[in-house]
Amino acid sequence: MNYTGVIIEESLKDKAVLSQVKVTKTKVEPVTEHHKTPWLKQWTLHTFEISEDQAALVAEQLSKSLDNNYWYADFKNNDYHFVIFPNKVFKVDRSKPKQYEPVVKHGLSLGIPDYQLDFSPAIKQWERPKE
Repeated sequence: MNYTGVIIEESLKDKAVLSQVKVTKTKVEPVTEHHKTPWLKQWTLHTFEISEDQAALVAEQLSKSLDNNYWYADFKNNDYHFVIFPNKVFKVDRSKPKQYEPVVKHGLSLGIPDYQLDFSPAIKQWERPKE
């Protein structure tokens, strides 16, 4: 089963990884205070699709392509969710919401705002870690 996700182009120091995915939609949105990235004027969001057999490879490429610790990327299918930070990849079994706990803790430790780490409605089944 294919994976879908969104990559923010401005998060990438190496945009070559975009050639490894099938971009299905692109949306540009102006940065507001809510985005917590005042050094940027816009976010270019690429919705993409990737085959199951390429998912792990693309996740590793993304982890090396993200510009700094303020960013993450993710993609998922019905069964699994890859959450990618600079130099760290998590593969979460979506039927086991507790597996999101270390992902959220890692994101918070990087200074990513809590509201940006709400990956799944099921995540509410456990108490979110405090910063």
